[in-house]
Amino acid sequence: MSTHDCSGDCPVARRTFVKDVSVFAAALVAAGLAPRGASGAPPLMRAVSRDHADARYAIPAADGVQFDDKNEVILVRYQGHVYAFALSCPHQNTALKTDPAGGGFFCTKHESRYKFDGQFISGRATRNMDRLVIRRDGNFVVVNVDKWYESDSEPTQWASAQITL
Repeated sequence: MSTHDCSGDCPVARRTFVKDVSVFAAALVAAGLAPRGASGAPPLMRAVSRDHADARYAIPAADGVQFDDKNEVILVRYQGHVYAFALSCPHQNTALKTDPAGGGFFCTKHESRYKFDGQFISGRATRNMDRLVIRRDGNFVVVNVDKWYESDSEPTQWASAQITL
């Protein structure tokens, strides 16, 4: 597993960037400066509980996508599997969104597109979405929000980071 730690001068970490953007967006909403109108965004979810790096979620009842901005997790139930992804694009750390054309996710910065299982389709990214470590605990999914796998450097772990229902 990658540690994704750098010392000295290094670019802003993806999680730090997404957190800072989320705080800024919340400030805009609080100030009444956020854009108005229906966004069509998927529902936001909250972890049922969180113990250190582990966030617990109820297993989604049907296929769909849920975003947990606080823990920077995208939880997906798709074709009999549950996946947990890092919220940001692996190319340049921009927050991913559901693709309005359907079929998965997209990055608004460079138009990279991904399938619902995180596989790269097109755009400037060079690899699949980062999958978080995930396990089943009864009727819950436990996601380690501090550990993820990159498909290009950890293909076996990336492929197994899912739950089969």
